[in-house]
Amino acid sequence: MTASADLAIRMRRAAFNRALAEADLPAIGPLLALDVVMVTGTDSAVIAGRKAQLMAWKREFAAGTRMIYTRTPETILPSPVEPIALEHGHWEGVAGGIPQASGRYCAKWREVGGAWVIEAEIYLTLA
Repeated sequence: MTASADLAIRMRRAAFNRALAEADLPAIGPLLALDVVMVTGTDSAVIAGRKAQLMAWKREFAAGTRMIYTRTPETILPSPVEPIALEHGHWEGVAGGIPQASGRYCAKWREVGGAWVIEAEIYLTLA
């Protein structure tokens, strides 16, 4: 499971990054668990649930000069006993081609019906 989980999660993360760059809201929904939780990096706002997160991205996509966020996974640690994994990496927000914020993140993934979905993400703003 380790190699296939690692590759599958990296592919799902790449799909999420593409959806953010292209402001493709319908592509984001299938990547999120129904009860997904995100804790933002700067103000530690908690966005709970797929619907709430999709609404947040919709607002973000409507901004005049919007941030494009990219998450770059460094490690994926699959559980040997459950269909879950932990992703750790670096994130960056760019607006108008200029980096605006960056930091570290962790994401918990779960395999549901053969597809990996994000259950939780927490971000730390460092720059």
